[in-house]
Amino acid sequence: VAAAISSTVGFAFSAIAAAMIFHAVPGNIEAVQIMMVASIGIQAFSVVALRRTICWRACMPFLLGGAAVLPIGIYLLLTIHPHIYISLMGTTIAAYGAYMLFRRPLLVAKGGIPADMAIGAFGGLTGPLAAFPGALITIWCGMRGWDKTVQRAVYQPYILVMQVLTLLALSAATERAPLNPEILAYALPGVAGACLGLHVFQRLTDAQFQRLVNLALIVSGIALMVP
Repeated sequence: VAAAISSTVGFAFSAIAAAMIFHAVPGNIEAVQIMMVASIGIQAFSVVALRRTICWRACMPFLLGGAAVLPIGIYLLLTIHPHIYISLMGTTIAAYGAYMLFRRPLLVAKGGIPADMAIGAFGGLTGPLAAFPGALITIWCGMRGWDKTVQRAVYQPYILVMQVLTLLALSAATERAPLNPEILAYALPGVAGACLGLHVFQRLTDAQFQRLVNLALIVSGIALMVP
């Protein structure tokens, strides 16, 4: 269900699924690994399906920023309890999504490589802490005024690469987080949901897509706030 919802807008799987997974899985690290594996399945399927529109050149500054900050995110996951941080992030994301449902879109005419790298760096923190690297880059792409295809052509591969890097780094950083091969099976329901979500995405107008993005921000923010 979380995969079908998130694949319609291209992000927010982990935030939606986290409300259930963090209650069902006793360890934070294992829960994050499960969400990452499922998310990687979703994002890989989506990137392949949208491969003709993917813009790796535009995505690169975001990836460089995210990869540079990723070790800090891994360190924080292994040393602190991220619940307060995750709740704060959820509150902010939900408030922004609710605000944008009733306001004209905030547009940023110019971004630039430094701004893109800073936005990408935020995902380097939220990826390990909440398995959710795509929150700010999704908001940023919407603020640039791009249509739905251009937005997903940038943040879809970003999320995929950041999830892969985070999963590998987490497994290599500590003996507490070996990658159990059985966890890889969680990619299958992710792909199944992605098939349905992309089918819906292709039939959306740009305005409908942006409204759904804002709704997904609200839902994912609330899900992150659930204790």
